[in-house]
Amino acid sequence: MNKKIILFSIITLIVGIVIGGYLFRDVQPRSFLAVDYCDENCLNPNELLGLIGSVGIQKLPGLIPLIVKETDKTIVMDSPVHEATIHYVIIPKKDIKDIGDISEEDKGYLIDAYAIIGQIIREEKLEKYKIYTNGPSYQTVNYLHFHLLAEGIDE
Repeated sequence: MNKKIILFSIITLIVGIVIGGYLFRDVQPRSFLAVDYCDENCLNPNELLGLIGSVGIQKLPGLIPLIVKETDKTIVMDSPVHEATIHYVIIPKKDIKDIGDISEEDKGYLIDAYAIIGQIIREEKLEKYKIYTNGPSYQTVNYLHFHLLAEGIDE
């Protein structure tokens, strides 16, 4: 009986490691456990949401609600919290924490995100709109994303 429990536990651990490795292999490292120093280095709720969002966007995009457009590099969703009559959130499918983390290899994802923003602007004939992204201290989710707001913008 004990051998079966131990074997089951070992198999479960191995399966968990394999699944975790698959899910988290394309995300930026985020320190969630810092025993000796936990000031700026520990995972805060915004970073945890960014980590979960990264896995969802890269591995399980079909489970994300409110998606209105998708390319191989970008997801566009209707914002769950509207700041204007039209409020879309444009999310690159690559884990970039914020605009300060952009590198040369991210160029294709950013070009695609802006191209899809342009497509939405043309399709919906938007004229009064703004596009913005927040830095880490202003982000609710630490994952680079852009907001497209139009009509009735509260300034």
